[in-house]
Amino acid sequence: MKFTLEQYQRFEKQIILKKIGISGQKKIISSNVLVVGIGGLGCPLVTYLAASGVGTIGILDYDKVELSNLNRQTLFNLNDVGKFKVKQAKKHINKINKKVKVITFNKKLISRNIEVILKKFDIICDGTDNYNTRYLINDYCKKSRKILITAAISKFDGHLMKFNFKRKGPCYRCFMPEVPSKDNNCQTEGIFSPVAGIMGSLQANEVLKTIINFKDVLNNHILIFNSLKINFKKAKIMVNPNCSNKC
Repeated sequence: MKFTLEQYQRFEKQIILKKIGISGQKKIISSNVLVVGIGGLGCPLVTYLAASGVGTIGILDYDKVELSNLNRQTLFNLNDVGKFKVKQAKKHINKINKKVKVITFNKKLISRNIEVILKKFDIICDGTDNYNTRYLINDYCKKSRKILITAAISKFDGHLMKFNFKRKGPCYRCFMPEVPSKDNNCQTEGIFSPVAGIMGSLQANEVLKTIINFKDVLNNHILIFNSLKINFKKAKIMVNPNCSNKC
């Protein structure tokens, strides 16, 4: 890949980092990432992926923008209310970086379509707000040996996990074998808006580190953030011998 002057100027502040350089930036530009859910997590995530130069970004969501989304879904504005998220997100992403190829999927992710969609991408980011979809994504990524970076938010807290299924190890079902009796999410519990920005940005951080092939310090771990105490905790996720995925 020949680097243009425009590319060098745009990504100069990343390129001058010794751990990235031109070779790392080329990896970013050649990469492809799918973001499932363009909500509180997906908005900051795709913003930083586009700004950093990720070449192909897939976005999947079937919702329309609502007024109640705007306190945390910072990619959108009042003019987007009532319109499909993926259509509006593509417009905003290309305003950030017109060179990004944005592939939209205006549909619900289900077992019948997950393979045809996810097989095109190397890194899968889960920003959904329900356990059934998280399990669906986890199971496919495990079976297909994809890299999965998943996050969730509720109230004043968030957590982030990474599973590189190219290697042996646990999966999301090892961490949470069954759907909890109470499905905690921002729709039912509320959300402190900065938490969405922080956790979505951390997802982007892990995606870019993975693309550039930095030392992997989060794989098979959970990072937990509490915004009230400004506290981060990291814990290792162990293989569950009773996992239905036979990890």
